[in-house]
Amino acid sequence: MNFIETARFKKAYKALPNEVKERLKQALKTLLTNHKYPSLRVKKIKGTQDIWEARVSLDYRLTFQILKDCFILRNLGHHDPTLKNP
Repeated sequence: MNFIETARFKKAYKALPNEVKERLKQALKTLLTNHKYPSLRVKKIKGTQDIWEARVSLDYRLTFQILKDCFILRNLGHHDPTLKNP
């Protein structure tokens, strides 16, 4: 599997504190190896067809889609605002 980053994801990444960037790197490694790993708490976002969320930290989430052999990284940020606009 590979990652494809949307422009929105890239912009959100640049605004992250360094500590959260490090946590994100670990979360993405885990996502690649086992997207069902319990600490990620991956689940489908209610009201969407195919958008998922994963936990980066207690306060941060990332949203993504799965397309064939790619994870499309859609959004990243604090829990509530990110999930309102996945």
